[in-house]
Amino acid sequence: MNPAPTESAAPGAELPWRGTLWYVLILVVALLLFWWVCERGERLSVGAGTSSAPLTKEVVDVPHHLLATMAVVIGLGFVLGRSLRWIGQPPVIGEVLAGIVLGPSLLGAIWPAGMDFLVPGRLTDPEGRVASAVQGVASLGLVLYMFLIGLELNGARLRRQVQSVVAISHSSIVLPFILGAILALWIYPLVSDPMVSFTGFAMFLGAAMSITAFPILARILTDRRLEKTELGEIALGCAAADDVTAWCLLALVVGVVRSQVASAAWTLVLTMAFIAVMFLIVKPNLARWIRRWEDRPGSLPVSVVSLTFVGLLVSALVTHSIGIHAVFGAFLLGAIVPSDSRLARDMNATLRDPVIFLLLPAFFASTGLRTELGLVSGWENILVTCAIVIVAIAGKFLGATLACRATGGSWGLSASLGVLMNTRGLMELIVLHIGLDLGIIGPKLFAMMVIMAIVTTLMTSPLLGIIVRSFPDEPAFRRDFAES
Repeated sequence: MNPAPTESAAPGAELPWRGTLWYVLILVVALLLFWWVCERGERLSVGAGTSSAPLTKEVVDVPHHLLATMAVVIGLGFVLGRSLRWIGQPPVIGEVLAGIVLGPSLLGAIWPAGMDFLVPGRLTDPEGRVASAVQGVASLGLVLYMFLIGLELNGARLRRQVQSVVAISHSSIVLPFILGAILALWIYPLVSDPMVSFTGFAMFLGAAMSITAFPILARILTDRRLEKTELGEIALGCAAADDVTAWCLLALVVGVVRSQVASAAWTLVLTMAFIAVMFLIVKPNLARWIRRWEDRPGSLPVSVVSLTFVGLLVSALVTHSIGIHAVFGAFLLGAIVPSDSRLARDMNATLRDPVIFLLLPAFFASTGLRTELGLVSGWENILVTCAIVIVAIAGKFLGATLACRATGGSWGLSASLGVLMNTRGLMELIVLHIGLDLGIIGPKLFAMMVIMAIVTTLMTSPLLGIIVRSFPDEPAFRRDFAES
């Protein structure tokens, strides 16, 4: 009788030492062979014409520094943002302060080696590759962020209150613009460069004074449960119209500053043509294309997402090639996408967290590296900074308040709008970066304007709370407005 078949054992199951011996033998032989190759190779001669540059030059590890910078900025921004939120401030202020803390204003002043570890200076990185890498990530973050801002524009809200919204919004632009231009008569000789024309300087300063940060304003209204009130509806509509107008105005300023008089006109013609193509040709075709995917189950196809990103980058590239900043193209493409469409909702949900929490911190780091608060020293510079802050606050507050009152708004509603329209936040920093990149403003004025952006944003929430408590019977603050 044949014995029952037994299961075959795995190789080396009975003699486990054989596998270990084989492994050690292979390793020893490989090491000996590699040692022999190196010994033979060291004796070889190299032709004089093929010698490379000496390897004694210090190599900057760009990914190492970039990752360290991003990790520190994100972590510190989170801590500062949470701390400021406890006192009723938007977290973005903490993120802005994180960039300034890690820049030459604080870390560079008290611990230069620490700042040099994050972003090496000119001595250790003369080509500025780490700073360029940070700026590259920041540029991508800005393009995506402005696309998200465009997606949030609600055309229906603007059409519902178009008369009062446009009047209030444009008043809150015109008055600070004119006051900024007047202020330029005093500060132009003090802080500007002779190569910058007064007209370009005054136009940019006026435009920078006119900016309102739509996302921060919306966040403040939501935190105070005012987004469904009459105040919230009007404020969001005004902020949206304000952003569209201010960015178009800034596009005009950039076109004038970057070009000579003749080519500036050509830049403006190309800009108007691009806007016309986007609204008259791209928008209706885009709406039809979006409707094809509106009711289909599941997530959006990969092709739709890919083509959306291609369109976003091409739109940004076109505006950059025309002579205005890439963020205008990104913002415009977002603005023509229907805000209530599935594409807008899905893209917003997909991009918002990575952009805000990962890419934008690179922008805050870039802002901090460019902000040198030490330049704002001496009574004259402090006086100029105070004048900038006062003019910025007065222009937006009076422009919005008086316009709202003239169109029939109550004093409580009017004063609240005046305070809310002073919110500048991240949008102001984007404008300031554009001005610094173009050479319209220098590091000193950049630092002064950053201080203005922080002060005007910090004051918004506390002042709004005071006004709301001062007018307890104000109907514009009631949350049942949207349902009535």
